[in-house]
Amino acid sequence: MTRPHLLFVYNADGGPLNALKDLWHKTVSPATYDCQLCAVTYGPLGMRREWRDFVRSLPASVTFLHRDELAAQHGVQGVALPAAFVLDGAQVHPWLGAAQVREARTLDDLMSLVRASLPTTGPTAGPTTGPT
Repeated sequence: MTRPHLLFVYNADGGPLNALKDLWHKTVSPATYDCQLCAVTYGPLGMRREWRDFVRSLPASVTFLHRDELAAQHGVQGVALPAAFVLDGAQVHPWLGAAQVREARTLDDLMSLVRASLPTTGPTAGPTTGPT
């Protein structure tokens, strides 16, 4: 049995300036921030330790991308984000839709969602990586 390769995609663009803009938006107006995945997994100092440890414990390879990286690396555009996908070679298959991720209002909610719907098999993939 091979480990699935999961791809979590933020509804935000990558890069240091975008990260600062997102941090400001989450702080000043969290109710209007468009990335629930970012909101529950990141604090002002970076990825929450509980989430990082949870991801490392998963029986899967995990990659995190921003929406612009999803388009550049996999050619996927026009999908509602944040969302999660399963990578099968070069193919990107939907796994957790934006509506499901947005309903996860807390980190515990998100971890429960991931646990409950975790794919059991998939292609072998590279190491876990974090956002840039």
